[in-house]
Amino acid sequence: MQKKPVARRLTGIDAARGVALFGMMSTHVLPLYAPGTTDATWTALLFSGRASGLFAVVAGIGLALLTGGRSPHRDRPLTADRRGIAVRAVVIALLGLLLGGVETNIAIILFHYGVLFLVALPFTGLRARGLAAWAAGWLLLAPVAAHLLRPIVTAGVTPPTVGGNPMFEHFLVPQTLAADIFLTGYYPVLQWLGFILVGMAIGRLDLARLGVQLALLGTGVVAAVGARFVSAQLLGPAGGMAALLQTPDGRRYPLEAMLDVGLAGVDRSGSWWWLAVSAPHSGTPLDLAHVAGCAAALIAVCLLLTRRFPRALLPLSAPGSMTLTLYSLHICVMSWADQLVPLPDPVPLLWLQIAAAVALGILLQRLDARGPLELLASGAAAAAREGRADVRR
Repeated sequence: MQKKPVARRLTGIDAARGVALFGMMSTHVLPLYAPGTTDATWTALLFSGRASGLFAVVAGIGLALLTGGRSPHRDRPLTADRRGIAVRAVVIALLGLLLGGVETNIAIILFHYGVLFLVALPFTGLRARGLAAWAAGWLLLAPVAAHLLRPIVTAGVTPPTVGGNPMFEHFLVPQTLAADIFLTGYYPVLQWLGFILVGMAIGRLDLARLGVQLALLGTGVVAAVGARFVSAQLLGPAGGMAALLQTPDGRRYPLEAMLDVGLAGVDRSGSWWWLAVSAPHSGTPLDLAHVAGCAAALIAVCLLLTRRFPRALLPLSAPGSMTLTLYSLHICVMSWADQLVPLPDPVPLLWLQIAAAVALGILLQRLDARGPLELLASGAAAAAREGRADVRR
């Protein structure tokens, strides 16, 4: 009797992971600004910041499920879980470093993803309430810490970022690599750990229950809409936008247009009002709360839609069960496509990749097989998890 709800729950979570995968692919392939304008495209309005944040939240749910779900493991089982997660993290990080050597202008998330797994290890024994408290505090305070630390790190570390994706050679400048990964890069671990903690708190809930799914939906919508409303009030009537437009980078960039797409390249250290924005990848409390709320609401929708019909979202859940393989293939395809002359039309290029991902996901599911990189990561994790226990025996 217990098996059916678990299968439904995982199908919904896989579907959410599929949405994250296709959302990230869309932002990598399609333009984020309408050609010749500063108007955000529908791709930016839907997916910029939200897709990668959803990916991290679902990763947190996976960590919670790996460590006992509603009843977190203790003692030796938890130690074994942590050992397996650490090895999984190393495999993912190494893959990220390998892909970092591929010629692409995509900000690859995998190395940061592996580091996030490692940083989350101390939290894997907590229950839902403890994780929820840590997540709320982290979403609120980590951006403040980043705002204070970023100018210090930028002044003290030369250069303060790796200037692209992390690669093996960047270990020769460990201070720059650490600054980039934790604070100054595209996916700063200091703030992004909040997404992992939110996902872990969600993963500790009884996600098969209708009441929990509806509560998750309501909470997510309130957080997402509330964060945007508060940001609009602070930037508008409270005078925040006027203050930001007086900063050096506020005068240099089309700031109001960029709030819908992202603030990449903007120096946000000149004013505390930067913490009032909710722009994608701004890493502010309101940005993190908005993205986490959107992720929670979408996960709830996927769980509700697959509640009675686990295969209802098969075009999403099948590729969502092998995102490590499909994401890596996508990076390689885009590296190849970006070198073609002339450049291919982005719309058919995106849809061809989505169609191939869906077909491959469904095919492997029918064959009861896993993606090759998923098999590698889970196999290494399982060996690490069970190896020491076998030695003790």
